[in-house]
Amino acid sequence: MKNKLLVLLCLAILGCSRNDNINNCNFLLNVGVNTSINLNLPQFSQLINTGNSVRLEGQGNGGLIITRVNSSTIRAWDAADPNHTFENCSILTINGINAVCGCADANEYSLITGQVLNGTNQPCTLKEYRVEFVGNNQYVISN
Repeated sequence: MKNKLLVLLCLAILGCSRNDNINNCNFLLNVGVNTSINLNLPQFSQLINTGNSVRLEGQGNGGLIITRVNSSTIRAWDAADPNHTFENCSILTINGINAVCGCADANEYSLITGQVLNGTNQPCTLKEYRVEFVGNNQYVISN
């Protein structure tokens, strides 16, 4: 019985002692997102054309960045840098088909894939939300 307890204790210590450099992308909160957009409205009409993005405030951690990826796909990303604690400089700005963080490291992300383009040792990709076409140029964005 002592041997089994000793083995379990050793496994627990060894299992907890590894050094995991990835921060598990825990900087952004899992806030509820549930909104709709209509591409017939002027504020979203840019999304009719591939490669265009618009910003929508009041949703997610730092607002949403919505991008027309191709003729049939729209993607929605949280507009806060997932590799930073949330602060004013971590709000992403749209730069063509990319998004850039305003903090000193200036992390840059693809709005097509969500992947990090520039940034030193940044493990987290953009936080994506579900986009569902509901008809007549209308989409629902949720998580």
